[in-house]
Amino acid sequence: MKIGILSDSHGWIHPDVIKLMNGCDHIIHAGDVIEMQTLQTFTQPLTAVRGNNDRHTPLKDIETLSLPGGKIVIEHGHAHGWQTPSHESLRQAHPNAKAIVYGHTHKQVIDTSTNPWVINPGASGKVRNGGSSKCIVLSIDYSQNWAFTPHVFK
Repeated sequence: MKIGILSDSHGWIHPDVIKLMNGCDHIIHAGDVIEMQTLQTFTQPLTAVRGNNDRHTPLKDIETLSLPGGKIVIEHGHAHGWQTPSHESLRQAHPNAKAIVYGHTHKQVIDTSTNPWVINPGASGKVRNGGSSKCIVLSIDYSQNWAFTPHVFK
């Protein structure tokens, strides 16, 4: 099983990110969608949350997905520290998750140093992306082992 993870599209998603996400079984968007029609580019099931720039959308602040081997909690992260959300605070808020996906910083992070793991796919759009659009793919094998693969597109 493959889960595509992206965030912070701000109304535009890199075409290579769209192609990669549409090859996954499910897609997660961790907020700052800005324009809901941006999500219509995806052909796979999608779970998206509201970012600090998405107050006008019908999205929820937090979503949870039950996956083989554990659950993944998705939130934008800005409630856990405005400039740099605290991984400790995210972990305290969701202690029963296997992984927590957040966005907001536009910086790609895979923190598996302690449980639950904390994952940020980085910015999938053009806004504050550091010169490249980013996303992550979570692969879950038949033994329910999880592996995160970062992707960067210029």
